[in-house]
Amino acid sequence: MTAARPGRTAIPPEPAPADGTAAPAVVVAVDGGGSKTDAIALSLDGRVVARRRGGGSSPHFDGLASSVETIDALIGEVSGGAPVAQANLYLSGLDLDRELDEFRAELAGRRWAGPSTVVANDLFALLRAGTDEPDAVVIVCGTGVNAAGVRADGRVVRFPSLGAISGDWGGGSGLGAEALWHAARDADGRGPATRLTGAILELLQLDSVQELIEQLHFGRRQESSLAVLAPLVFEAARLGDAVGASLVTRQAEEIVAFARACLVRLELLDRPVPIVLGGGILAARDPLLLEPIERGLAEIAPLATLAIVEQPPIVGAALLALASAGAGEETLTKARTALAG
Repeated sequence: MTAARPGRTAIPPEPAPADGTAAPAVVVAVDGGGSKTDAIALSLDGRVVARRRGGGSSPHFDGLASSVETIDALIGEVSGGAPVAQANLYLSGLDLDRELDEFRAELAGRRWAGPSTVVANDLFALLRAGTDEPDAVVIVCGTGVNAAGVRADGRVVRFPSLGAISGDWGGGSGLGAEALWHAARDADGRGPATRLTGAILELLQLDSVQELIEQLHFGRRQESSLAVLAPLVFEAARLGDAVGASLVTRQAEEIVAFARACLVRLELLDRPVPIVLGGGILAARDPLLLEPIERGLAEIAPLATLAIVEQPPIVGAALLALASAGAGEETLTKARTALAG
């Protein structure tokens, strides 16, 4: 059995009726990322039937087949054998149309999958967790960065989110890599002194930056592990370190750039559009990051409002799944209340 959400007991599936009649149909939603996958089943009237948390299911990290197997097992657990009226899957790593098509094809033959099954990037679950406005922008800054925008007429703005080759910068991985870049230049004299150098060595319990460089070069440490250095950047900035401050400023500028691109492409600069923010770095609510974001947005879109998501993305995924099954506002309100409990 997969682990329950920390601090919350997993809800077991409701047993089938004792009289042998078929269990009532359920709606299933999944929010999957690189380290965890949340799945939930709800009745058609918005009651939470069961929820589970499993390991990661990002196709980028785990591969397509493994991702689908993880999701299939979780859906089997939360549905408890009941027929699945609607399944909505929101996963990180599904950024291109080809990736979405390949994932849908891999679902063929699963008992819960069908023509109505929704497969989309996890950004849209995060967006729905933060707002139900028809015109909106969502930006995530966690391990990486990504964004999307939607408009009431159905137009959608997306980004490839493939790292440096598609113009992306920041998130925990980007900030960590930049912290090391500056520490390396501090250590060998090419760059300015920075508090980051000593902080990195202390955190990783190393004697020199050269040691870390060699560990990465020879594969003894993965570059993805540099995300743990991101909090050091904000700490250094708070202590007045110029390098740390410059990286926080650049991250804020990147967030504003995502918002501007979405609003311009959707022609929403002059509308009161919510900008939904999520991901660990933004959820930390560090004023060194949020204040320049607020100033930058005020300059380009004075009517826009910032909203940091309080609810986990699975809440948005569940609401979208119910809506896909035809649920009305009363049911959606009931479900949101149940999901917040």
